[in-house]
Amino acid sequence: MGKAARIMKKKKFIKDEMDRLLEKEISDAVWLGAERRLDAILKEYSSLPKGVRTHTDTFIFPAAAVYLSVKDIAGQQTAYQIIENASVRSCAGMNSRLKKMMKLPGMPDLFVRMWDPITKKMFSENSGFKNRFYPEKKGEYRMDILACPYCRYFNELGCPELTKIFCDNDERTYGNLPGLEFIRTSTLGKGGECCDFLVRRV
Repeated sequence: MGKAARIMKKKKFIKDEMDRLLEKEISDAVWLGAERRLDAILKEYSSLPKGVRTHTDTFIFPAAAVYLSVKDIAGQQTAYQIIENASVRSCAGMNSRLKKMMKLPGMPDLFVRMWDPITKKMFSENSGFKNRFYPEKKGEYRMDILACPYCRYFNELGCPELTKIFCDNDERTYGNLPGLEFIRTSTLGKGGECCDFLVRRV
């Protein structure tokens, strides 16, 4: 099994949404087309650094491959709806799991403290981001993303509109967690000067 096939196998939640909105025969054919498109994208961008590929190969490229493939057959509105609906469902599951975790003693405080090492690894310049970090403050974590591989590669692949979905995924995942507040006022994908992150205990 090739790399594109292995990646697509992990995107069943997107295929389920395609099956819901498209006839099964069409959905199956488009899915195979998306796999071929993903394979071509992976080859085109094979020289990307490992840190960047953590985001491109796992999230950006498969979403673009599916979106563009569906768009060719069923139009932009349906393609966008499939990616957005699949993202909503996926994030709802993660949000539900985090809500259960936050009910454990001390977990909200630990969650805030973990943001610093996690973001400096996952959203570092080695991963294609540029950031502004703020002085440490007890009970909260704050940073801004000034440049983002989601914006860059969705734009290069001709589907910049998908960036907004992934911006909203942060709020879907981290919003409404017990004992915590996630505040977001702007994102690059929606025309802002930065993506701001503020997580704090309440």
